[in-house]
Amino acid sequence: MSEVTVRAPASVSNVVVGFDCLGFALEMPYDEVTVRIIDEPAIRIVHNDDFDLPTEPDQNVAGVALNALIASAELDHGFEVEITKNIMPGSGIGSSAASSCAAVVAANHLIGDRFTKHELTDLAMFGEALASGSRHADNLAPCIYGGIVLVRSIEPLDVVEIEHPPLWATVVHPQIEVKTSEARAILPQQVPLKDAVKNWSNLGAFVAALKSGDYDLMARSMEDTIVEPARKNLIPNFDAIKATSLEAGAIGGGISGSGPSMFMLSDDPTTADEVADAMEAVFANSGIERNIYVSPISQNGVTVV
Repeated sequence: MSEVTVRAPASVSNVVVGFDCLGFALEMPYDEVTVRIIDEPAIRIVHNDDFDLPTEPDQNVAGVALNALIASAELDHGFEVEITKNIMPGSGIGSSAASSCAAVVAANHLIGDRFTKHELTDLAMFGEALASGSRHADNLAPCIYGGIVLVRSIEPLDVVEIEHPPLWATVVHPQIEVKTSEARAILPQQVPLKDAVKNWSNLGAFVAALKSGDYDLMARSMEDTIVEPARKNLIPNFDAIKATSLEAGAIGGGISGSGPSMFMLSDDPTTADEVADAMEAVFANSGIERNIYVSPISQNGVTVV
């Protein structure tokens, strides 16, 4: 096989209480990426979209991740990468992660699956470091593993897959861009101990709620006292979206990644659709373009088409 096409799902990271460590995969939207083996030891990148992303391998997240794979596998050939992005860059739902993960998973498939999911996540982090300025895997890991994951450690990488009850995510993406690097720059470098303890407690309770299927505990746990207060002003109508979504029956939610997307979790698809209607009503007279997605949490990461 000299060519393969894969689909890489969008993902929600942080999940309110798990900054830089929690994430889950969505069924939609997704990027579609075709990777081909080429004889020369180089990487060529083609974008079939209008986002004007760089095609130089050292400036493109897919190219950086593939270079890491080539070096690790000691390959004497290169790859051509054709990317069709449906996940808008800067959307907060793992656009850069999808490109990095798709590239390394597809290339790995072409060379006989030499790398494990764990190793592929580690390789994809080279791309994420280019995009955001730091190595983190809370979008990468769910994009590759699927489901809900906890990244216990980056050095060394340690990914924990978390069992969970049926959950649907409603995601609204206002058509504005929030750069991950900028959103990280506004975060407090020091936090009061009482706020840290509250977030630790909520994270532990949230994971316990996922494992036990306790939706009420899940709802009580989805409160962030550190990151959300610092970032919510970057997102138009944040408080109104959250309040109306909860009134519509959502379990809880907040900022997806660094924003501007927001997500809300529901325990059934009907409620998730009603939450989407509530979000739409908030934006109806705002003049802000938006996309709204309703998706179950996907149990699949990057998949071969």
